[in-house]
Amino acid sequence: MTPTDDLTSLGWTAELAEAFARLGESGWLPGRVTLEHQHLYTVAGAGGDRLARVSGRFRHRARFKRDFPAVGDWVAVEVARDGSATIHAVLPRRSHFSRRGAGQDADEQIVAANVDVVFLVSGLDRDFNLRRIERYLLTAREGGALPVVVLNKIDLVGGVSEPAAQVRALDPDVAIIGVSALTGAGLEHLAALVGPGVTAAFLGSSGVGKSTLINALLGEAVQRTQEVRLADQRGRHTTTNRELIRVPAGGVLIDTPGMRELQLWEGSAAIGSVFEEIERAAAGCRFRDCRHGGEPGCAVVAAVEAGEISVARLEQYRRLQRELVHVAAERDERAAAEERRRARVAGRAYRAHKPKR
Repeated sequence: MTPTDDLTSLGWTAELAEAFARLGESGWLPGRVTLEHQHLYTVAGAGGDRLARVSGRFRHRARFKRDFPAVGDWVAVEVARDGSATIHAVLPRRSHFSRRGAGQDADEQIVAANVDVVFLVSGLDRDFNLRRIERYLLTAREGGALPVVVLNKIDLVGGVSEPAAQVRALDPDVAIIGVSALTGAGLEHLAALVGPGVTAAFLGSSGVGKSTLINALLGEAVQRTQEVRLADQRGRHTTTNRELIRVPAGGVLIDTPGMRELQLWEGSAAIGSVFEEIERAAAGCRFRDCRHGGEPGCAVVAAVEAGEISVARLEQYRRLQRELVHVAAERDERAAAEERRRARVAGRAYRAHKPKR
């Protein structure tokens, strides 16, 4: 296998080669982040898999967590004579799946980068939650990846038509696949969406069967799984790190730990596709900034009263809009605080090196 073949198996393209050309002039090599550790990254590329750290210059310039490498990112790596590797740059992301990280002063957390297809896995048992699926759809579309809702454990319910109809009511254009990780039913439809040059990420809450589905696509038990609990028919959480894995037949998969909740970080651009019927009705509102909460001439409220839009659907739309407004304000405040911090650092540096008269 040539070095180019190895990169191609990871998803390397002519567009990426063009974007990397200037970085390559420094003697750096292209690679893709396959695993994220504490302050360390596993990077796969023409020279094999290596552990790498970001350079001091990179760390100094990074303003937020999203500026650091994430699983799926393409990076420029310098390999020293002793074999150690240093990441100097991250190539522009063409898509990503992100969420608000945990904590009071949370930042954007990139869950997976440069993803073509996002398999949003939900179990047809106690895990089936339309509100959660709605959030996943919004986040996937906002990040630029193609969302596919995977309804796992069809062997437990005997059919997928009713839950599929409920999901399609959320997003009429979304692809829906019913599968059973236990029996293998429907897996061929997943495999058809994964091939050479394709990066597919699996997301969902703990115990929905993501790792089992990945093992089935790989044809071997690569990802560790655990038995389903008999008490609630839920699998136990197994994956602890986001990880990129090559598929022997072509393409790569990204496995992710289960998410207890998905707090939005962005979504204003995609909310129109997930709530298409509300956005379409809103075009007829008398006021452009109508909040659909009782303003005169509100076409959305009229559609609700006519039975064209459900009350629950409108409430969820309002709830997500409020959350997005809050997140946007929080994001702006963090950016302003970071600018103030950098100004203080620059001021101290200037005063320390200011020539004495």
